[in-house]
Amino acid sequence: MTQRLQAPFKLAPEAYKAMAALEAAIKASGLEQSLIELVKMRASQINGCAYCIHMHASDARKGGETEMRLYMLNAWRESTFYTPRERAALGWTESLTLIAATGAPDKDYEPVKAEFSDAEQVNLTMLIGAINAWNRLAIGFRLAHPKEGGRAAA
Repeated sequence: MTQRLQAPFKLAPEAYKAMAALEAAIKASGLEQSLIELVKMRASQINGCAYCIHMHASDARKGGETEMRLYMLNAWRESTFYTPRERAALGWTESLTLIAATGAPDKDYEPVKAEFSDAEQVNLTMLIGAINAWNRLAIGFRLAHPKEGGRAAA
């Protein structure tokens, strides 16, 4: 895989500043940092964004997330490791990340409505939109994740 642009964020500094401001607003929104990282990881898994999976797995671990919950994230529906609030957020993440196929149905929204205040629902939805935008930037420009922590390809 060859990176398509070097330092793409430096090429559009105003757009990057706007995305960074959105990230800061989400971080300050009151949503739990652990939940934020799970949402970012799950959307990045669905989108196949290795760069973002690497980043958010590392950030989640630094924040105290367990390895097992990260390993099980792809099968969260079958796992008992996630709270009802996390499950609602993960379902909404999948629904909005795959919106062309799902249409964001009521069955995915109702758990969010039950677990999150109105303002939290908006912040969660902005979080999901933001990570999907970051995924598209990283995938579109073929950003490579750091090489530490993995085995070299044979």
